[in-house]
Amino acid sequence: MSAGSRLSVSTESEQVRAERHRIAGCAYEHADEIADDVMAKICAQLPGYATAGPGVLDDVHDQLARLSRTGLGALLEHRRVHPADVAYARQAAARRARTGLPLVDYIAAFRLGQRAIWKTLLAHAGDSEAGQAAVLSLAGPLARYTDLISTQATDAYLEFQQYVAAESGRDSQALMDALLDGALPASGPHLSVATAHGVGAERTAPVVVVTAVVLDRADRGEDCSERLGQARQLVSAAIARCTVNGLRTLSVVRGSEIVAVPALGVGGAADGLCERLRATQDELGAEGITLAIGVSTAVTEVAQIPRAYRQAQAALELLPEGGGVLALPQLTPFKYLLLRADDTTRQLVDPRIGSALAEDRVRGGTLAETIRAFAAADMNLREAADTLHIHLNTAKYRLGRIQELTGRNVRSVNDLVELLVAIELAAVINEA
Repeated sequence: MSAGSRLSVSTESEQVRAERHRIAGCAYEHADEIADDVMAKICAQLPGYATAGPGVLDDVHDQLARLSRTGLGALLEHRRVHPADVAYARQAAARRARTGLPLVDYIAAFRLGQRAIWKTLLAHAGDSEAGQAAVLSLAGPLARYTDLISTQATDAYLEFQQYVAAESGRDSQALMDALLDGALPASGPHLSVATAHGVGAERTAPVVVVTAVVLDRADRGEDCSERLGQARQLVSAAIARCTVNGLRTLSVVRGSEIVAVPALGVGGAADGLCERLRATQDELGAEGITLAIGVSTAVTEVAQIPRAYRQAQAALELLPEGGGVLALPQLTPFKYLLLRADDTTRQLVDPRIGSALAEDRVRGGTLAETIRAFAAADMNLREAADTLHIHLNTAKYRLGRIQELTGRNVRSVNDLVELLVAIELAAVINEA
C-alpha cells in the first residue's frame, strides 16, 4: 500500500470517528423525544401499558429518557456500559412488577426502545459515506446495551415477583414471628419453610439475626410511604440472596424494618455473610437506597434467636446517621464497649492525651499507628517496627515522643490501655 493510500485510510478513519461522535451527540440531545416516540408506541401496541395510570406512565417515560441518555452517553464516550451504570433499572423493574404489568409487555418495551434509538441514530447519520459507516459501527454496541438492560431488568422483575409470591403465602412471615418468639414449629408448612432456609435443620448449625432499615430522605415527596415500602421489599429480596450455605436466607419485611435469619451451616463463620451484606449495601446504595444494617452474634438454639434479634437492633442504634453495616461477630469486646461509650467516658480522657492525638491526626496519625502496632505486637518494639516498615530507632523515637506529649509510658500496661482507649474513642467519633 502506498503512503498516499495509508493517509487516505487514516483520514477516513478520523472522519468516521468524528461522525460517530456527532451522531451519538445529536441523538443524546433528543433523549426526551426518543422517550416520547417510545411511549406513543408502547401505549398503542402493548395492552399492559395502555391500562396503566398516568403516574405509572410518567415513571415509564422518565426511565426511557434516562436509559436513552445512559446508552447514548456511552456511545458518545466510546465506552462499555456496566451493570452498576444501570442499577436504577432494577428498581423500575420492581415497580412494573408491582403494578402487575405482564412480563411479555415489559420486555417488548425494551425492543421498542432499541428501535427508537436506532431510528434516531439513522436520522442523524446523513447520506455521507463516513456517516453511514459511523452509524453502522454503533449497531453492535447498541445491541449489547439493550441486551444488558433487558437482562438486568428481567432478573429484577422475576426476583421481585417471586418475592411477592412468597410473601403472599404468609408462611415466611408467620415463621419469622415464631422464631422471634424463640419457637420452631413442630410440623406443617412453617416447618417446611424453616427447613428450606436451613433454620433448625441441625441443632449445631449457627444462625445470626440481621435487621435493616431504609434511611428516609426528606426530599422524597408525597409518595414517601409508597416508595419506602417498595424499597423495603427490594432490600428484603436482596438480603434473601445473601447466603453462605447455598440456601436462600429467610428474610421478611416487618413494619419499618427488614428482619432476616441467615443460616451459616454447621461450623460456618459469619465473615463471608457480613462481606455479602456490605456488598449488598453498596449495590443498593448505587440504586439510591441507603441502609443501616445490624448483625447479631451467632446462636445455635432457636430459643436464643430473640436475644440475637435484640443484639441486631442494638447494633443498628450504634451506626451513624449515614447508615452502614455493624456486624457484632466482627467486633472485639473492647471495640463494642467503645462504641457504646457516652460523653462521660470521653470526658474521662486526659486532656493531654486528647490534645496529643488531635495534633497527631493532623500530622498523619503516625503516633497512634505506632501505639496500635506496639500493642498488637505484645509490646515487642522490634516486631512493631517491622510491621510498620520503619527502623527500630524511629520506633524508639516515636515512643519517646508519645511519653513526652502525653505523660504516659507505653511499656506500662495501664498507660498503654489508656492510650488505646483514647485512640479508639477518637476513631469512633471521626467515623460517626
